[in-house]
Amino acid sequence: MAVYRVYTEKKPEYAVEAKALLHEIRHILLIRSVTDVRLLNRYDIEGVGQALFEQSLPIVFFEPPLDTHSFVLPSAGEAAAFAVEYLPGQFDARAQSCE
Repeated sequence: MAVYRVYTEKKPEYAVEAKALLHEIRHILLIRSVTDVRLLNRYDIEGVGQALFEQSLPIVFFEPPLDTHSFVLPSAGEAAAFAVEYLPGQFDARAQSCE
């Protein structure tokens, strides 16, 4: 079976976590050149058919009134980007919730 990938992001007016991270970068780390932060969650889904994947998207992986989603990584332009993932064996509450 295929592995499906979806990226989700809070709409700007609901991006509380991204705004908090921007505040920490600018005021705790004192990196004033950072002007915006986008926080995306990537989900890789395997072991399901395409129909079930599409049906589960707005129920399991994002909330349409609050989130946007994309099947390709949005372009960062000239911005810097980095990724974070849990270590093997480390508890991931978001993954547990999706299961």
